[in-house]
Amino acid sequence: MDSTRIHFIGDELVAGYGDARALGWHGRVMARTPRELDALWTTLAVPGETTTELAERWQTEVALRSTPTGVNRLVIGLGVADVLAGVSPARSRLAVANILDKALGEHRECFVVGPPPLPGADPDATAALSRAAAEVCHRRRVPYVETFEPLRNHEQWTSDVAAVQGRHPAQAGYGLIAWLVLHRGWYEWLDVRQPA
Repeated sequence: MDSTRIHFIGDELVAGYGDARALGWHGRVMARTPRELDALWTTLAVPGETTTELAERWQTEVALRSTPTGVNRLVIGLGVADVLAGVSPARSRLAVANILDKALGEHRECFVVGPPPLPGADPDATAALSRAAAEVCHRRRVPYVETFEPLRNHEQWTSDVAAVQGRHPAQAGYGLIAWLVLHRGWYEWLDVRQPA
C-alpha cells in the first residue's frame, strides 16, 4: 500500500456530487487506470470550497493520508466556487500557485483539472479562472486539463447539466470530464500504459 497514493482535492465536483452511479469523474478515471500501478486513492472534497479555502486546508489533510516511503500524487479539481464567490482570477491564480508550490516542495507530483462550464456561473469569469490556473500550471510544468472550452458548447454536457437544474453534472457529464482527463495526459503523468 506504500507504493503510490493519489489524493484528489477540490469541491463537490471532486466528490462526484449528483452522479447516480456515485463515481464522479475521479472514480471513472481510476477505474480506467491500470491495476499494475497499485495505487491507494482518496478523495478530500469540501462542497462550495474556493481555491483560497482549499489552499488553507489541503496540506494537513493530505499529509495524514500520505506515504512516507512511496510516491505521493496530488490531483486538484477546480470547480466554480471562486466564480460564485466573486474571487478574482488574480487571487485564484495565487491560491493555485501556493498549493502547487507547497506540494512540489514536498515532492508531490501534481495534476490539475480545470473548472467546467455550469449555467449558474458566469462563463467569462469561469474562462478567466481556467486561463489563470492553466498559466500557473504551465509555469511549473504541471499537467493541466482544460474542461471549460471543450464542454462549453458540448450538446451532451449542456443537456446533462440542464437536467439537474444546472448546479452540477450528472452521470454523462462526469463521464465527459473523465474522458478529457484520461485523454489529456493522465497515463503519461502516472507513467503507465494506456489500456487498449
